[in-house]
Amino acid sequence: MTTTEAPSQPIDIHPAVTAFLSRTQKILIDGEWREAGGGTFNVEDPATARTISAVGKGATHDIDLAVQAARRAFDDGPWRRMSGRERGRLLFKLADLIEEHAEEFAQLESLDNGKPVTVARAADVALTAEHFRYYGGWADKIEGETIPVAPPYTPGAQYLNYTVREPVGVVGQIIPWNFPLLMAAWKMGAALTAGCTVILKPAEQTPLSAIRLGELIMEAGFPNGVVNIVTGFGDVGAHLAAHDDVDKVAFTGSTEVGHKIVAASAGNLKRVTIELGGKSPNVVFADSDLETSAIGAFNAIFFNHGQVCSAGSRLFIEGSAYDEVVERIGDLTKKIKLGPGMALDTQMGPLVSSEQRERVNGYIDAGHKEGGTGIVGSDLPQGDLAGGHFVRPTVFKNVNPDMSIVREEIFGPVVCAMPFDDVEELAAQANNTNYGLAAGIWTKDIGKAHRLASLIRAGTVWINCFNMFDAASPFGGFKQSGYGREMGHHALDNYLETKSVWVGM
Repeated sequence: MTTTEAPSQPIDIHPAVTAFLSRTQKILIDGEWREAGGGTFNVEDPATARTISAVGKGATHDIDLAVQAARRAFDDGPWRRMSGRERGRLLFKLADLIEEHAEEFAQLESLDNGKPVTVARAADVALTAEHFRYYGGWADKIEGETIPVAPPYTPGAQYLNYTVREPVGVVGQIIPWNFPLLMAAWKMGAALTAGCTVILKPAEQTPLSAIRLGELIMEAGFPNGVVNIVTGFGDVGAHLAAHDDVDKVAFTGSTEVGHKIVAASAGNLKRVTIELGGKSPNVVFADSDLETSAIGAFNAIFFNHGQVCSAGSRLFIEGSAYDEVVERIGDLTKKIKLGPGMALDTQMGPLVSSEQRERVNGYIDAGHKEGGTGIVGSDLPQGDLAGGHFVRPTVFKNVNPDMSIVREEIFGPVVCAMPFDDVEELAAQANNTNYGLAAGIWTKDIGKAHRLASLIRAGTVWINCFNMFDAASPFGGFKQSGYGREMGHHALDNYLETKSVWVGM
């Protein structure tokens, strides 16, 4: 398939999506959809840069109201006092509603973020429903323990000591624009299961699916104030992170903003978990199936247009296989079909914004100036799509670790391919980064794979696969990729306190 042909006709927009986009979106506080204090702002389709909806621009006062509502729902409302089984039933109902409205969510994600609607259907929406369903199953299984104790200073006395797990309280959750719906589920699922109440702040670039999710949350019957959604810009996110009546903040986004979130939390020493950037190494050994490895490395960087924190952006290829693997990936890159996310044959949509497009193109220019050789794919769409935020996917070779494109997170469809020959030095090269989110290894020698996996400093290591996610498996980073874990039972620890109770017998 060539990339110079005109894009195919996009699919018809679902009538419910048309109706949703036609109205001005409000913010959700205490079970009520309200006008935002800062007026409205426009949301665009990144494939055309045309406005598709108007959304409430939350003000800091809106955050204050949302926090008050969440506090009432936690301290005085029914949520914390509900049995885990009752909370689980609501999460199951929400998962069912998401599946019932799956096509609406897929189209909203495509129109708002730019990703192919086919990907949104198969990955984002399906995983979102499964995420809420997974945590619904955990809701009645949060347990404490009994501990045998015998303090030496009270000889002969008997005590019963047990622990209980209690919700941490009011939680502020700030989510990114690359997986808007799925990141909302990652954050809210564990928090709601634990019995916390939530103020969700979506990214200003992609607020639509979070608003629609809020409508289904209310339809499912969640009590007022348990989930509050305030759309807006960085000022409301900063106010939420610093708010003295918020007990915990969970943030996914850039490392730069992550530092600010941690600093803002110091006022009341609120708990913080942060999932930040990455510059993930992806290692291809010559003994692997090179066709499979090349396709895997291709998908590792170009999935979701490279706008993935765990993207395999540093590609290490064993020297004897280097030329063949780079050529295979280059050939695949040249055949990528760029186009609007709503076209069924689109393989890569636009980046999320003009700002992101300029950022990525700036790195591509820097890579050429620093001496890298780029294998460039896909002619940019023309005609009606010429104003969209499209970037030509690029494979760089002839690079070195000192180049900015190798050191810094680009967050776009750009990969740097580097040869290696000394396996003993490979782990050091892979770890030569401030980040530690993920890594990939491709080899038929499973012993070698396990040895290298043990040496790589990353929260997730994929062997003969990449970008695999499941609600049951924890995900998070080392080093400046953040701390805390999303998903799995490990994520529940983010939202629970442990209380020790002593009883004199």
